[in-house]
Amino acid sequence: MKFSFLVLIMPLIMPFFLSAQTYEVSGAVKDRNNEAVGYANVLLLQVSDSAVIHGASTDDVGRFVISNVQPKTYFIRASYIGSTSNLIAVDVRENTAIGSIIIEDSSIDLEGVEVVVSKPTVVRKSDRLVFKVENTIASLGNSWDVLRKTPGVIMVNDQLKIKNQTPTVYLNNRKVQLTNTEIKNLLEGVSGANIKSVEVIMNPPASYDAEGGPILNIITSKNITPGYKGSVNGDFIQAIFPKYSFGTSHYFKTEKLSVFANYSISPRKEYKDNNGYINFIDDNGVFARWQTDFNRTTRSNAQNANLILDYSIDDRNTLNITSNLAVSPNKTFDNISENFMRNAQNMLDSTYISTSRLINDQSNLAVDLNYVHKFKREGASLSLNAHYTDYDVDQDQNVSSDYFDSSNNFMRNFSFLTNSYQNIKIYTGQADYAATFGSLSFEGGGKFSNINSRSGLDYFDVVGNNQTLNGALSDIYDYDETVLAGYVTLVQNWDKLSLKAGLRGEQTNVEGRSFSVVETNTQDYFELFPSLYLLYNQSDNHSFSFDYGRKLSRPKYQDLNPFLYFLNENNFNQGNPNLRPNFSHNFNFNYTYKGEYFLDLYYRDNGAFISTLSFQDNQAQTVREVRQNALESTSYGLDFTYIKSITNNWFLIAISSLFHEDETFLAVESGNIPVTNEVEGVFLWLGNNLTLSKDGTFTGELGLNYISKFLLGSYVISETTNLTFGLRKTLWNNKAAISLSSEDILGRANGTRTSTYLNQDNSYLPKPETQFIRFGFTYNFGNFGLKDSKRTIDKIERERLEAN
Repeated sequence: MKFSFLVLIMPLIMPFFLSAQTYEVSGAVKDRNNEAVGYANVLLLQVSDSAVIHGASTDDVGRFVISNVQPKTYFIRASYIGSTSNLIAVDVRENTAIGSIIIEDSSIDLEGVEVVVSKPTVVRKSDRLVFKVENTIASLGNSWDVLRKTPGVIMVNDQLKIKNQTPTVYLNNRKVQLTNTEIKNLLEGVSGANIKSVEVIMNPPASYDAEGGPILNIITSKNITPGYKGSVNGDFIQAIFPKYSFGTSHYFKTEKLSVFANYSISPRKEYKDNNGYINFIDDNGVFARWQTDFNRTTRSNAQNANLILDYSIDDRNTLNITSNLAVSPNKTFDNISENFMRNAQNMLDSTYISTSRLINDQSNLAVDLNYVHKFKREGASLSLNAHYTDYDVDQDQNVSSDYFDSSNNFMRNFSFLTNSYQNIKIYTGQADYAATFGSLSFEGGGKFSNINSRSGLDYFDVVGNNQTLNGALSDIYDYDETVLAGYVTLVQNWDKLSLKAGLRGEQTNVEGRSFSVVETNTQDYFELFPSLYLLYNQSDNHSFSFDYGRKLSRPKYQDLNPFLYFLNENNFNQGNPNLRPNFSHNFNFNYTYKGEYFLDLYYRDNGAFISTLSFQDNQAQTVREVRQNALESTSYGLDFTYIKSITNNWFLIAISSLFHEDETFLAVESGNIPVTNEVEGVFLWLGNNLTLSKDGTFTGELGLNYISKFLLGSYVISETTNLTFGLRKTLWNNKAAISLSSEDILGRANGTRTSTYLNQDNSYLPKPETQFIRFGFTYNFGNFGLKDSKRTIDKIERERLEAN
């Protein structure tokens, strides 16, 4: 414990402060016609992650001087109104004059109208892939659409996946403490034009929590001009049922205060069909064949409100308050399940029809307070963060099943109802210190987090008008988790090589208590999580990178809850209080050629992966879904990505992947025999972004997503294909835009889930409303058009420097 305490506080007590002589970097910016470019931005970037270290603007004859530069190797880049230069390496050991930087003008003149052609780009950094979408056709639509278009991100049953892992979503390097559904609702109400870039972090560095897999970090644009601007956006979707959403965003900025507010509402009626079968097996083979036709109609009215306040106290101190409120009142699920039970000869034996209604009330409040102090020493800063989440959900369920014989004569009724609730409170506090010492960068910090959850379930047997509490199926469950963490990260840059190494230590204490079984489960462990990143830039055309990270997945409090949640008396979900944390080792090797070709070889030892498994009890003729630690699990694959502007009007992103997934688990309904479920699969993704008009105001996109097979716990998902198409037209000098898009044009976006091994044989095909047409509209108002370009450039430069 003394060792773990030392590791946790080490980042906060390292008292080294070095000094270094500084120099000047000077030069000029010209266009390809060798003419001077005045008032251009010139940025000095860190080699390891392209973070902005210094910046300046050229004067009216294109000259610039950057002062107070510490000796090391940097990248330098110039930009002016949508056009940029190539990255140039500069080694600063004395006052350095680099000559002229040439900006490649990306604008074209079409019949006297100048149009800036801006296309999305992908940049490989030592620890992440950055998808830059600001002012590009990839930012059209809402923010959820941008995530779906991000290279390497796929959609599986309306869930984002990266290499078969569910990513954690961050917003401006802050974790979004919302459920997957709430995140989707939030991002669908925010215009994609607000996004600057999306960072795909496969192996998060030590500054991020050890828990979890890859991260999608959304970096938003800044409202850089003092004044007010706003937007309204909405869409109408025609699927089986029509649905719509509406959102509005507002920005206000003074010299010191910046305010962003967003509200969205999404009334929806959704339909999901689910057809499946179960073959119950004994020693003689199949003795019963059940066929199920299940459909669900969901009515919801999700609402999200988001507020961000940034206040610049002075040049060295800034304060930020971020809050989000997500509510979903009276979300109603109406379920009907028709079940046909046949014997081994496939002759109808009996049927039953289950009807159920589930009403869910949910609210989620999250508040962040952030303070940043920049020391006089260049590159040194202290960041403090406090976070609070209050999550509440109440749920009532009423289930009734009528049984009939083979002649459709009524036999009996089985009914029950449940009342459940859950309250979760999350408290976190974090401190981070960063500094540079010559060519060495240091970052260290500590974090405290506490999660407290109480949930309860009352189960009532219903006979006629009488309701009787069933104590055996009712329970109250308390869960408390405390984590203390500390980390250190060092970055060293050489001429062509960049090294980033980190170490994180986490002390975890968990206590879970079930009132019904009078049982308390505790966990107490300390673990170290090293990370390593190497980036070698052999030349402008060739770069190689390698990264490694050890990660952790803790059981969720909902999964440890031992409750039984019934769909009907034959189908239920069950928690597992005996779940253990699992630890994974993640390796990635990457090669990049000309910034257009990306090769990624990965291997992941998932360890005792916490998996969702389904088991059929052949004797009781029931099916239950449980969370269980796998015995072992591995993933590996080879990804190839091609990103290219084929023409001025056609931008292409193509991804192909060969992958292997395997998972060995204990078959608890098959004599506890270890069973390995594995797939060899192919993934293909094509994204075509098209400019369809001379003035650039009419754009389109055509996408294709194909997966040959997919692994999901004890199930294998069959092949899926999703063909999408969209059109967008901007109006009134970009003040408004209308869009039309279609998803799942071929009707093949949903795959059949099949589990067949030993005495298990069941399958089902879930079909939500993936096939639809969407019409969208966005209108921008306020100080939207900027006329004073010189003043704007100055403010962009200042904001970019302050952000680093």
